Amino acid sequence: MALENYNELAAFAIVARERSFTRAAAQLGISQSALSQTIKGLEARLGMRLLTRTTRSVAPTEAGERLLQTVAPRFQEIDHELAALSVLRDKPAGTVRITAGEHPAVSILQPALARFLPEHPDIKIEIIVDYGLTDIVAEGFDAGVRMGEQIANDMIALKIGPEMRMAVVASPGYFAEHGVPRTPEDLTAHRCINTRLPTYGGLFPWGLEKDGREIKVRGEGQLIFNNLAMRLLSALDGLGVAYMPEDQVMPHVAAGRLVRVLEDWCPSFPGYHLYYPSRKYASPAFSVLVEALRYRS
Repeated sequence: MALENYNELAAFAIVARERSFTRAAAQLGISQSALSQTIKGLEARLGMRLLTRTTRSVAPTEAGERLLQTVAPRFQEIDHELAALSVLRDKPAGTVRITAGEHPAVSILQPALARFLPEHPDIKIEIIVDYGLTDIVAEGFDAGVRMGEQIANDMIALKIGPEMRMAVVASPGYFAEHGVPRTPEDLTAHRCINTRLPTYGGLFPWGLEKDGREIKVRGEGQLIFNNLAMRLLSALDGLGVAYMPEDQVMPHVAAGRLVRVLEDWCPSFPGYHLYYPSRKYASPAFSVLVEALRYRS
């Protein structure tokens, strides 16, 4: 039987259980004549009578009773499962999948989850670190994390972190040997610790700006990485100049392990945003996570 005829079976089960077209029609919200036509159509397709009708009563035939005993429990199971789904709609539970770059995953998501997860033991969070501009819908993610200016217009964007700054740093020993750059152009003479990300294809340019003047520095160097940790360690080891998120290097600057230069060329810019396609039908788990990640200055 075609899937679109299952509503006829459900209608039959209600009529047979209620022993009344009147009461069954009221439950279904349709007229008695429409319900009668539905049952006749089912009987015609099956090639047998399912209900015995009199002016005062309705009763299943032998075939109808057998069908009732077969299908009624199935519809009850379906109703039970739908009710269970409604519980999930109201209870924060399930898995939320997020794709993010390494820096927001470590600096924003991880601290937030340390506070969030103990309060929501039925929620699981899966975070995939990916530097590409992932299609979250095609890849089955609930949300992604990007810089504000990188988010497509058809996505909902939620600010989850403060404005950011980058920092140009190297070890004291490196600068003692190679000199301190005074202008962005001076970086071309230094050993730059570069980054290659799939989003850009080539080497990631260092964006510097001052007094409305923007410069994209593409310095040369012996080292190219696709992660934060090795860039930072290489700078600490005196292997070159690194261009890093400010929050990752300032503890080392304060401790004297790194020296910051060209600070006036590193203005703040919009920070990280959580992005997702729609608020409609969001699971309770996703909704409470969104609120937990929302940035409050």
